[in-house]
Amino acid sequence: MAEPVELFLKIGLDERTAKNTIANNKVTTNLLSVINEAGVTDGCDRSTGNLLYTVATKFPANALVHRPKLLEYIVSSKIKTPAQLEAAFAFVTITGSENLDINKFEEACGVGIEVSLEDIERTVDEIFEEKKSAIIEQRYRTNVGDLFAHVRKKQSWADPKIVKQLIDSKLYALLGEKTAADNEKPVKKKKEKPAKVEDKGTTKEAPEAVPSEEELNPYSIFPAPEENYKVHTEVFFSDRPVLRACNSKAILEKHLKTTGGKVLTRFPPEPNGYLHIGHAKAMFVDFGLAKDRGGGCYLRFDDTNPEAEKKEYIDHIEEIVGWMGWKPFKITYTSDYFQELYDLAVELIRRGHAYVDHQTGDEIKEYREKKMNSPWRDRPISESLELFKKMKEGGIPEGEATLRMKQDMQSDNGNMYDLIAYRIKFTPHPHAGDKWCIYPSYDYAHCIVDSLENITHSLCTLEFETRRASYYWLLDALSLYQPYVWEYSRLNITNTVMSKRKLNRLVTENYVDGWDDPRLMTLAGLRRRGVTSTAINTFVRGIGITRSDGSMIRLERLEYHVREELNKTASRTMVVLHPLKVVITNLEASSVIDLDAKKWPDAPNDDASSYYKVPFSNVVYIEQTDFRLKDSKDYYGLAPGKTVLLRYAFPIKCTEVVLSEDKTTVSEIRAEYDPDKKTKPKGVLHWVAEPSPGVDPLKVEVRLFDKLFKSENPGELDNWLDDLNPESKVVIPCAYGVPSLKFAEVEDKFQFERLGYFVADKDSTPEKLIFNRIVTLRDTYKPGSK
Repeated sequence: MAEPVELFLKIGLDERTAKNTIANNKVTTNLLSVINEAGVTDGCDRSTGNLLYTVATKFPANALVHRPKLLEYIVSSKIKTPAQLEAAFAFVTITGSENLDINKFEEACGVGIEVSLEDIERTVDEIFEEKKSAIIEQRYRTNVGDLFAHVRKKQSWADPKIVKQLIDSKLYALLGEKTAADNEKPVKKKKEKPAKVEDKGTTKEAPEAVPSEEELNPYSIFPAPEENYKVHTEVFFSDRPVLRACNSKAILEKHLKTTGGKVLTRFPPEPNGYLHIGHAKAMFVDFGLAKDRGGGCYLRFDDTNPEAEKKEYIDHIEEIVGWMGWKPFKITYTSDYFQELYDLAVELIRRGHAYVDHQTGDEIKEYREKKMNSPWRDRPISESLELFKKMKEGGIPEGEATLRMKQDMQSDNGNMYDLIAYRIKFTPHPHAGDKWCIYPSYDYAHCIVDSLENITHSLCTLEFETRRASYYWLLDALSLYQPYVWEYSRLNITNTVMSKRKLNRLVTENYVDGWDDPRLMTLAGLRRRGVTSTAINTFVRGIGITRSDGSMIRLERLEYHVREELNKTASRTMVVLHPLKVVITNLEASSVIDLDAKKWPDAPNDDASSYYKVPFSNVVYIEQTDFRLKDSKDYYGLAPGKTVLLRYAFPIKCTEVVLSEDKTTVSEIRAEYDPDKKTKPKGVLHWVAEPSPGVDPLKVEVRLFDKLFKSENPGELDNWLDDLNPESKVVIPCAYGVPSLKFAEVEDKFQFERLGYFVADKDSTPEKLIFNRIVTLRDTYKPGSK
């Protein structure tokens, strides 16, 4: 294996990328072929090598005959930027195995077009002038990817590294040094997406660390609506030519005229449960792309099953989409199109692409396994038309007939085995009423409604990739407009489950306290836990819109983003979970001293709003775990004869310990305080005092939440419910808080000093506040890891 690695290093790949490549046999084979075809076995510069690596991993399979020609252009530096290479891929994809028109190829790839530094500077200046007011307002929170995209739109072949350098320079010239208010968020993003160069200390390599356009703008991978004439999916049949799915010029022009060329996406949840964090990624992709391109995203309820939908779920989905920060272009239901779907089903039968079938579910399964046609597959078209009409009118009992699409029972793709288009269900529909007794399937309705709504980008998770053939087959069979389909990886997080079936069981069998239980990864549960929508969206953006499937994202990565935000937004306060009484013997019982405590670590001395008052009296409470009978060098808590500092207050020294009747349990501590603060102890403790003599501090309930499951991937276990963590919820009914906490309102967030971040729960009452732990203070996640 040493020889290929050596070759990969010669073309400029860093050592880590080279070793990762060796681990993938397919990529290794492709890259070795590309290096030999390009004639660079003796090595080449890094920029050329990166382009060759991209060819090895992304070159269109239907145009391999043109790969040597493309490599000639790369090695001769006629094609030298990623943007040119992407244009070349698009061109040869359309060309396929046909003859390559060199003139059109060069024109499409910008060969010979040199964009001068002056041209790029002028374009950057123009865009900054256009966006100046917004940039000044947003300062260093300005979306650099958006600026980058505007430059590329005007100067397609500009060097992206130069563009990035000019944008950074222009931002600095306009805004100056970053202020404290700008915060360090951009620096955190660099940690989230580290450069792939291992030797970060080598100054010569620094220019290579420029983020890719996809890192700057994750939506840059998606084509514009006007480009949706290209073939990007081929459907193979056992008995007919390959279907190269694409829109005709007339269909695309009609679509563009209707939409005005705008990007239209859709977020299509089924209203049969609560949304979870995986849906947050889907929203980020669907709503985010539309927002990035100035288009719109439909919120479409996929309500084809009348038995599963509930208004509770519909209301929840609408509300949670808004909470996540997204605004639908329009709210629709698949049931809005039931008449159009029925009419198109009739047309599908007329064209000979569908038939009424009488097989039972078990028979259909058996015939599919044996790749056998249904006995009714070739019945006359007129007969299927009559029977389908009878199905619609309620003339056939439920379960005795279905409408099936006539696809390809010999295909290698099981999603082409004559999928069901319509079933009979004598069940009223929550949205459409009792007008229908036949209902379309997902496989039939989804793609057609995408087309009817003129969706430009139909985006879904990778488990739907094998359904792409059926999607395009049906739209082609009906001569309908075809959206661009693209799949991305599911979001899988450790120590939880996210299948609707498993979530439903946890809720209905009372393993958790409802759909919004803070231990669940439902968005309602995360919201109640105190996680913000901005933290979730930042987490999702950091993961990216990738197609790498099967990877688990550690829960700690989400918690990292939650802490990052709460550290800046949650005010500090003090709560003692397990109180231990401390009597200050050298302070009069009637004395109460009002002290200033900081809401923020860097609170300025002259800003009264950054402080809150805490009473200090002769009875204070500390955590039981902050006292030991035996001291040690590595222990910073209180012990007999030892001094600690009470945060924002005074040093205290333990002078006496009162034990309970069992002579082992500490019931009370006697201590003296140092009013002049002459002693400087290392240990600092949080505390709560009696607000006035003989009056207990504010009593609050605190709920400590932890991982719901003990295993990282409980969904793979046969007895997954046995893996539930019995310590996932610990309730402390009588903790003590400082007086100012009594004004907390539901969803107010705090850092309980030394304990973690907490949020006021909806179960709170005027008589008793309840706080949920959001996350602990300790952070085990290392940015850049999964």
